[in-house]
Formats: sequence, structure tokens, C-alpha cells
Amino acid sequence: MGDLRVVVCGGGAAAGVGKLIAAAVSRGWSVDVTATRTAIEFIDTAEVVRASGKAVRTTYKFAADGTRISPPADAVIVAPATFNTINKLAQGIADTYALSSIADVIGRGVPTVVVPAVNEALANRRPFRQSIEDLRSEGVRVLFGGSDGWGPGVKEFPWIQALDLAEEAFGLTTIDSRVPMRS
Repeated sequence: MGDLRVVVCGGGAAAGVGKLIAAAVSRGWSVDVTATRTAIEFIDTAEVVRASGKAVRTTYKFAADGTRISPPADAVIVAPATFNTINKLAQGIADTYALSSIADVIGRGVPTVVVPAVNEALANRRPFRQSIEDLRSEGVRVLFGGSDGWGPGVKEFPWIQALDLAEEAFGLTTIDSRVPMRS
């Protein structure tokens, strides 16, 4: 299928990232997980490593010559994306490994899906709404709002919907009988 980079930010929904990894692997993706330092407090890193087959990244890795090494990415899912991450990403602030890796793939035109996880008060803030618009204008698929069926107050985090959107953006339009159909 391809290389899927999953960037996990801190927040209660992060604990469910295993659902996304399992679904992606079953559909044939190779999954590489990047976690913010705060996300590490919410995820079971041993389970993520077992499910993805790869170590969780939290910082840059460098080759012997000093060049930065990043995992390949054919598509990216940022979920759950915090208020802070959304706003910094839209403003071009790349002051962490997670933010700079996301900014880099967006700049290279890699299909990117962002799933905010914010409460109603934060979702109502003008800077947040503007950041969502700015990211969408750059071609980022932000899964948020009434038309997407996701936002504050919705109980079930849309892991599979995010994967479906990433696959759509990646251009998967044919059916592979070895890969389970999306529901």
C-alpha cells in the first residue's frame, strides 16, 4: 500500500491510536508513529511498537554525516491534534519534532489528514477557526465540523474515518480483494 505516518498529540483520545494502527496495517500500510512528548503519557508505547513493528519517534534522528533522517510518508494522519498543534501548524511554527515533520510533509504535498480534539470553548475561538481554514486552504484535509460528523461532544473518535480520508487523498480508488473494504 504505502507508508503511513501517524502523529499523535497529547489528549485522552490518544489512548485509542491502536485502533488506527491495526486498521492501517490490516489494509496493507506500513505505519510509523511519531508522538509528542505529552502524547507519551496517554499511549501504550509497547502496544504501539507491537502493532506497528517500529519504535515510536519523539525526536529527530541523524545519520553519521549529520543529516536528518525522517521516515518515508505517502500519507499522514495527525490525530488527535490539540488546539496548540492546530494553531502552531497553521502559523508555520515548527518548534518540535512532531510539528516540523508535519510541516515538512504538507510542504511536499503529501496527503495529510488532521483530526482536532478540542472542547467546545476552544473550538469556538476565532484563532482556532482561522487555523482550520488556513490548513484547508493548503490542501490539508481537516476532519472537523458538522459535515464531517466530528467535533466537540461526539463520543467516538473517528480513527477509521481519518484512515479512509487519507486513503482517498492518497488516491486509492481501486478495490484490492486482499484489503478489507471500508465500512
